[in-house]
Amino acid sequence: MKIQAVLSLKAEHSLADLLAVAGLARSTFFYHQARSRRADPQAELKAAITTSFEDNQERYGHRRVHAVLVKKGWRVAKKTVLKLMRQLGLACRVRRRRRYNSFKGEVGKTAPNLLARDFTASAPNQKWVTDVTEFAIGEQKVYLSPIMDLFDRQIIAYQVGSSPTLTLTNTALKDALASLEAGQAPLVHTDQGFHYQHASWRKLLAGVGATQSMSRKGNCLDNAVIESFFGHLKEELFHHATFLNAAAFITALHEYIAWYNTDRISTRLEGLSPVQYRTQALAV
Repeated sequence: MKIQAVLSLKAEHSLADLLAVAGLARSTFFYHQARSRRADPQAELKAAITTSFEDNQERYGHRRVHAVLVKKGWRVAKKTVLKLMRQLGLACRVRRRRRYNSFKGEVGKTAPNLLARDFTASAPNQKWVTDVTEFAIGEQKVYLSPIMDLFDRQIIAYQVGSSPTLTLTNTALKDALASLEAGQAPLVHTDQGFHYQHASWRKLLAGVGATQSMSRKGNCLDNAVIESFFGHLKEELFHHATFLNAAAFITALHEYIAWYNTDRISTRLEGLSPVQYRTQALAV
């Protein structure tokens, strides 16, 4: 900018000469010079935005940063937060999609799509969704099998392993089923992966009276909520850092899921984390 150039050179050159070369009127120069010396009226807000962004491991976009600010008493528009984050160069990473596909044909029995993309639940343990996702750490592979409760989008159980075995998925399901109270029998929705067609999976569900539901073949949108969780996980953790080995990544994965459940706010949950939302709902 011409004004900045003149300001940087005026200690060494005549102001009149600099203004002539820049083609600036003296009044214009002094107006902008005075303006540049004023305190930034949005300095405090910028500091609050930066703190909110950094306190959440640089994983929040402008909507969640805005929600954090509102909780702290700020009265500011989302568009203002977006504009200032752009000025400050604060941006969470763009999600890159890499999906693990466990479909191996019909190796067992499939179930109808009873969930039918109704991803809402009025109480805990009514509807669960699950899937398996893969991470490549150098030449090593890590697989995650989480069980999500659609009531509050909380990961209520999960297993991590080095291969996508039946033990991986069945153990996650067993852990989730162990949390059920008497009389609770959720609808459990998956894709048509071989893990979920297997007799062992169906036996676990039948043991508690749970109902099995499956996405239609090749239609990932039928299980969109767990796919969205995988997307956020990879955007906010996996693509956010470099991991020396699988063990380091697994440690970070445990920390991320704990943070996701207890601290990560969701605009769908009234600006609360899953644990906060469930605690508040059950206290009513």
